[in-house]
Amino acid sequence: ISNNGRMHLLKYIWICCALFFCCSLSLFGQHAFTQYERNHIRIHTPGLFDGKSRLEIPLESLADSGSCFPLPGAKVISPFGGRRGHSGADIKTKANDTIRAAFDGVVRMSKSYGAYGKVIVIRHPNGLETVYSHNVKNMVEPGDTVKAGQFIALTGRTGRATTEHLHFEVRINGQAINPSLVFDMNGYTLKRHTLVCVRSGNKVKVTIKKEEENSK
Repeated sequence: ISNNGRMHLLKYIWICCALFFCCSLSLFGQHAFTQYERNHIRIHTPGLFDGKSRLEIPLESLADSGSCFPLPGAKVISPFGGRRGHSGADIKTKANDTIRAAFDGVVRMSKSYGAYGKVIVIRHPNGLETVYSHNVKNMVEPGDTVKAGQFIALTGRTGRATTEHLHFEVRINGQAINPSLVFDMNGYTLKRHTLVCVRSGNKVKVTIKKEEENSK
């Protein structure tokens, strides 16, 4: 090959490499979680409150297909809060029942994690993260893209649990909030309102926009 031919070949290879790199960034860059993010539940979401202290999450803007109660037909056996400061809601149907993703998102964590047992954490575009634990089997891995309603796990009693159930959490910037702000835990439907999240230091206060406006 002549010197001119070699130059054209090298140029062609460089262009192909550059195109592959750009495509890789667009396809996989948003899924590149750090080792810390893949191994811990209570973490801040990078960039969520950058340069601001207030974030609104308009749940009412989601299409009907954009949300799904994680365990349809389940009964709440232990609600959020209480004297022990329960970080989520325990909901129960039967062993090996299908757990579904609450919203579209990307799996950030899928592993065994202490008292949580086998747990999945999904990061959602709206700023929320949802947690699904005590699973007998996880069906997704970190970096997987999931859709609302997608089968992600089977109910179990791994970790610290006395019966097969789903421990379901909703978090904002690492902080657990009451899942009933997002879902009707008895009617299994999305609550169509806007959540107002105000950060103060490491704490986030979450209210419903209508309630906030009425209090002024």
